[in-house]
Amino acid sequence: MALEDAKNEVDVAFGGRGPRGYAYENAFAGATSFLRRRYTKDLTGVDLAITGVAFDQAVTNRTGTRFGPRAIREASTLQPYDRPFGWGFDPLEELTVVDYGDLAFDYARTAEFPARLTAHVAGILAAGAGALTLGGDHSITLPILRAHAAVFGPLSVVQFDAHSDLWVDDDPGRIDHGTFMYKAVKEGLVDPARSVQVGIRTDTPDWLGMNVIDARTAHEQGPAAVAARVHAIVGHHPTYLTFDVDALDPAFAPGTGTPVWGGLASWQAAAILRDLAGLNLVGGDVVEVSPPYDPSGITAVAGAHVAYELICLYGWRRRKE
Repeated sequence: MALEDAKNEVDVAFGGRGPRGYAYENAFAGATSFLRRRYTKDLTGVDLAITGVAFDQAVTNRTGTRFGPRAIREASTLQPYDRPFGWGFDPLEELTVVDYGDLAFDYARTAEFPARLTAHVAGILAAGAGALTLGGDHSITLPILRAHAAVFGPLSVVQFDAHSDLWVDDDPGRIDHGTFMYKAVKEGLVDPARSVQVGIRTDTPDWLGMNVIDARTAHEQGPAAVAARVHAIVGHHPTYLTFDVDALDPAFAPGTGTPVWGGLASWQAAAILRDLAGLNLVGGDVVEVSPPYDPSGITAVAGAHVAYELICLYGWRRRKE
């Protein structure tokens, strides 16, 4: 850490030294943008926009993920001092990353929410930036996939999750975090043959052709084998990565709405994500962080680390190109 900078920097989210580089203000003070990136609605020259979606009105059990984006941003203040371990490059120096703020929506008009979110993400993509979303419950991924598929066509999806979210739901008016992937496949947004779900440990009547690496397989075969299989399935196809924090075992992420035992450990998730370097990642999200159920904040810390890894994955392929 540059001690002189730490002594003099504060609220760099509203100014600072420029759109790139590290931030050294005290982790416990200042405006909590993600990784202390600049808050802005100007996407000129931006590589990646971080945006929050504080929506949790589609959950089957415990609410609270509306507070996820705020908690993840706060947890991320521990990270912007130096480059992420193990990657060998400086994403905050090589990419222009900004915090685009949160989606505005009327909480009392739930039916209008999906289209509003799709338009929000579509605007980011139209400006030439990538979008990384902090949720929110997992229902938000469906509107986001609609925006991405409109640009890239049917996507490969890498989904870290305890649940497949493939429960049958043919009612277009329903918004449900347990059925978003069913609808995404049925709408042709996702190519299931080139997609994979990692960490699954709940049953599903119909997998709709999705590839599955369940939690036990991940434990027995190890992170390197899991990542290799993901690469083999996805190839170089445009890929969206969605990370439901309940992919982690409740011991590592208790702050979530539908926890299931037997999940991934934090070290396993970190190793898999780093071994996914080279994916043609076009977007991603971190969802289901519910701070009210985790006073320690370790779930938000996990969410912040996952989001930083997604920045690295997004930047890795672009720097190679």
